[in-house]
Amino acid sequence: MSAHASGGFLQYHEPDITSILTLISFLFFLTLSEWLSDRVFRAGLIGQIIVGLIYGTPIGNILAVEWQETFMALGYIGLILIIFEGGLTIRLDLLKQNFILSTVAALMGVLTPIALSFALLYAGFGHGALEAFIVGVALCSTSLGTTFVVINSASKTVDFSQTRIGTVLISAAILDDVCGLVLVSVIHQLRGIADSGAKLGWIIGRPILASGLMAMLTPIFAVFVFRPLYRLPFVTMIVAKADHVANIVLMVLVLCAFLAIAAYAGASVLFGAFLAGTFLSSLPAKSQGQERDESSGTAGFLQTFARYLGDAQRFILQPFFFASIGFAIPFLELWTGEVIWKGVVFTLLMVLSKVIVGLAVPAWDLITVRAGTKTGAEKASTRDHSGVLASSWRPATLLGAAMVARGEIGLLIIQIGLNETPYLSEKAFVIAVWAIVLNTIIGPVSVGFLLKRIGTTIAEDPRWGTQNIGCKGSGTDAALEDNLENEHSSGEDHVA
Repeated sequence: MSAHASGGFLQYHEPDITSILTLISFLFFLTLSEWLSDRVFRAGLIGQIIVGLIYGTPIGNILAVEWQETFMALGYIGLILIIFEGGLTIRLDLLKQNFILSTVAALMGVLTPIALSFALLYAGFGHGALEAFIVGVALCSTSLGTTFVVINSASKTVDFSQTRIGTVLISAAILDDVCGLVLVSVIHQLRGIADSGAKLGWIIGRPILASGLMAMLTPIFAVFVFRPLYRLPFVTMIVAKADHVANIVLMVLVLCAFLAIAAYAGASVLFGAFLAGTFLSSLPAKSQGQERDESSGTAGFLQTFARYLGDAQRFILQPFFFASIGFAIPFLELWTGEVIWKGVVFTLLMVLSKVIVGLAVPAWDLITVRAGTKTGAEKASTRDHSGVLASSWRPATLLGAAMVARGEIGLLIIQIGLNETPYLSEKAFVIAVWAIVLNTIIGPVSVGFLLKRIGTTIAEDPRWGTQNIGCKGSGTDAALEDNLENEHSSGEDHVA
């Protein structure tokens, strides 16, 4: 199938039957593989990645390269919409209350993979220090798109974006990706630092400064500038009359503005997409003749997203995104003896480096109990501490497992390290790809089984499950103390 530009226009040629059947089969198997993979692994994205491997350059090379590039671009739009929807749905009150915990979890998720990468690759396998750093940076990321898809699809009855542990997970994953993309800007510039004399401090500082300023200025602008404008009578009247049309226009404008600002400022466009969603979620909901939650301010935009963009994202753009991950896996280069065993060992180490993040949950609960004794609450006994650990293992396991998948960001970083710096060898690259791919499979599968077995229990947990709108941090901590006191008193009644 080919068409050539001539005379200022693109000549139309009817696609040949081979091209038509190839595209139909690709779209069909993307849908079928998601259904089968969801039935088997509780993670439909794995089947779509496999289809990308088969139809892409790595194995079958069935799709032409220009088609793969097109689907990759469309898939990236799907990724942007996944993260944008996550920004629309996330609970801003929980995000604010758990910011410190999320930051601690994110730092654990960044520093541990880099440290273990140095320990194994540099000290154990004899690779260079910069190689170990580049691989560690690639593995410190968390696949934000995969995280959103898994927690939204694995449990059909619970909205985990409304849970405390879900908010901590999403926040930590976002911070991990921001850190990874900040560090990749350093990797990107490693080749030219010596030649151009560029200052390493500015190379590192620009993405950090841009991301930090965007994160701080977005809520300020939303609350003190845009929200008052949005409440003006004539604006309210226009929005009420235009119904969903006004919402979709505003969503597109805000999303494009944040993407452009993030790109030109040196931050991640994915971070910009998330901020665009949170920006809109902070606006007051307008009556559009439907039931909506006025206190959350997000229902109108969510309904519009579902009506105009939801099906396109769910059935077309999202599958393209996960298939494009399969396009980017150098499958045939993975199968040498040394690379396999080193890749498997490194994979297990990188699984551990993210599962460790779950320890932040029981540690936070124990700190909360100790802090409660200092403020005059009843002193927590050893029985109370064991009760905390016994009740926090479920959300802790979910947090650690959900952080495992590396996905698109990890592949992006490691390919930048290989193609744009002289420091990463082919062997280290393939070992890292092993870890990225297997972690992207292990993480969603683990989360799927966890949510199937204990998802409802986690959602009903008074401290880490679904929280009431506007709940305070002290309220969740009070729930911890009340729960422990109830357990303790019930134990005493039983003994009596």
